[in-house]
This record gives sequence, structure tokens and C-alpha cells, in this order.
Amino acid sequence: MNFTLSDEQVMLKDAVTRFLREKYGFDDRRKLIAQSASAAEIWAGITALGILGAGLPENLGGLGGGPVEIMVVMEALGQALVTEPYLETAVIGGGLLRRTGGARAGALLEAMVAGSARFALAAGEPTSRYALEDISTTARREADGWVLNGAKSVVDGAPVASHILVTARTSGGQRDRAGVSIFVVDREAAGLTSHDYRLIDGRAAADLRFDDVRLPADALLGEEGGSLPLLEQVRDEAIAALCAEAVGGMRRMLQDTTDYTKQRRQFGQTLSSFQVLQHRMVDMYMAVERAISATYLVTLKLDADPVTRACAASAAKATIAETARYVGQSAVQLHGGMGMTDELAVGHYFKRATVIESQFGSHDFHVARYAALTQPKVA
Repeated sequence: MNFTLSDEQVMLKDAVTRFLREKYGFDDRRKLIAQSASAAEIWAGITALGILGAGLPENLGGLGGGPVEIMVVMEALGQALVTEPYLETAVIGGGLLRRTGGARAGALLEAMVAGSARFALAAGEPTSRYALEDISTTARREADGWVLNGAKSVVDGAPVASHILVTARTSGGQRDRAGVSIFVVDREAAGLTSHDYRLIDGRAAADLRFDDVRLPADALLGEEGGSLPLLEQVRDEAIAALCAEAVGGMRRMLQDTTDYTKQRRQFGQTLSSFQVLQHRMVDMYMAVERAISATYLVTLKLDADPVTRACAASAAKATIAETARYVGQSAVQLHGGMGMTDELAVGHYFKRATVIESQFGSHDFHVARYAALTQPKVA
């Protein structure tokens, strides 16, 4: 496999990195989180760079890129520890809308590329864990539209979203694979209530409740009752993007730890001169390299058949869960007690790594998923 970026991809990486270095410093991020504010200037800059359409074809207003371009952008966002909902909007929302098609989806994609629409996927429920098909939320036909009822938990990006993409059951039992549909709901829709909060990594999330939310007929995205395979595909794409973000964060934690041990002195010597700490940083480096390889693999397998794609996604996510935890814990330990203070960046990266560890499925979930996918079929 060729892992060398093209000239265009290098230019994209440099442009995003330069913009974030100039406009999204660590102190700026801390201030925004403390004020529970959304960085309008950062979102405007992201829009101006055109990266909201990094994974969209040119006929939909995108850059004509694909998974590698998304990987490049997400790694840069991970290095800067950006809290804006790029993953939720451009990767998940854009991935669902461009595949469902239709006039409503087209209009929303156009608004997304222009920066005026942000999305959040409401798929998880209080009892569903990571099972996309375990849905209690229902949508029933009424007159020329739909009526939505149910609750969703820990919806990333919901407080700053303009539209919520909601999974609901239109037929079948609670765990049936058939009968799952996707609806687009305006954030200000009557009957939608939201409990907003910040996760430990500073990102915005919410618990949502839908009480007789009335939707027009075109709120249904794609085929009624047949959305589960699409949701699984987009989740795998989101996992690949999340892995790239984690790699960006791990690179930064490794670099900060290396720099710190070269400066901090103990017993008349720099910490970096102690062999046992050198060994620890080598182990951190090897963990980062494992994460990079797993991210490359899943990125290049996203266009493969569903089983191959899913296996690569679960293998990558399990690897990232292990390596992000190890690199984060080691970085904090080598920084000492100050590693968890609010003033030092490494603690913030560790918190984000902790959330990534369970986002879109824990280590154990993906090990079990991989085992189920690769288990020989019994005749």
C-alpha cells in the first residue's frame, strides 16, 4: 500500500494546520470552554477552507476528496484539540445525507458546505449501549407527515447543531435490523426538549426528548425501514475519522512529553537522560506508530465490502482504545501532578483520549464485533 500523501493532500494538511495554529491556540480553546461558547470565527474559517466538503464530490459542492482527505483534516483537528462539531457535521451528517439523496438532503448539504447547517446524529438511547438497531424511539405516519416520540442520550454536538438526524423505528421489534429509519429534525422543533452539558473533554452534548414532534413527509431520509446498513457504514467512516483525530492528539502528547523531559531536571540531570524514562517514551512512540498503521488500514478499507470494512473499523478502534489510553496515561505520569492541571495542555489531550476510547464503541465491543464478523459460518 502507498501511504504517501499527494501534493494536493499535503497542501490541504498545511492549510488546515496553519489556520489552527494562528486562530485556535490552547488558551483560546480554554477560554471558549470556560464560557461554554461556540467558536464562530473558527467555524467561519473551517467553512472558508472548504473542508466541510472534503469528503463530498464536486457536483455537491465538495472538494472531490474522499477518506484520505477526511483523515488529513481530522488529524490536524486532533492536534489542535478542536471542539467544533466537524466530525458530527461533515463526516456523519454529510455521509448520511449524500447517500440518502432527495431534494431535502441536497438542500441541507448545500447549507452544510456554506457553513450555515450543523448536524448531530441522535442514535444512542439510555439502554442501547452501542447497538444501532436497539431503538425505542418511534415514528408513525400521520396525515401527510410523521410523529416522532422517544428519547436519545449523549448526542454529541446537539447544543450547537441546526438539525438533528434521528434514528427511529417505523416497524418491527426493538432489536430488529429491519424497520430502522432516519429523520431530520429542526433543532427548534416543537416538542423537542434538550438537556445540554459539556463532556469531560469540553465538547458539547445533550440528552434529547421527542414528545409528539410533528415532521413533514420529506423529513424521512432514504428508504423507510432500511437505514441500518447505511448507519453502520457511516459509523465505520466516523470511526476512521475518529482514529485520525486520536492520532493527532497522541502525536501532540508524545511531542509535549519529549520536550518536557528534555527541560525538567531531577538529581542534577534532565529527565530525558534517565534510561527507564527513555524506554517509556520509546514505548509511547511505538504505540503511536501502531495507531497510525491502524488508521491507515481502516481509511483505505472504507470502500471495501461491508464485512472487510467493518473488520478494519473494529480492529482500528480497538487498537486506538489501547494506544490512546497508554500514551495519555504515560504522558500524564511523566509530567507529574501538573499533568492533570487545567493550565497544561497534556491533561486536556488525555481527557479527549479518554472520551475517544469509548466513542462509537468500547474496546471490548469492537473486539467482540470483530470476532463475530470473522467467525466461520456453520453449515
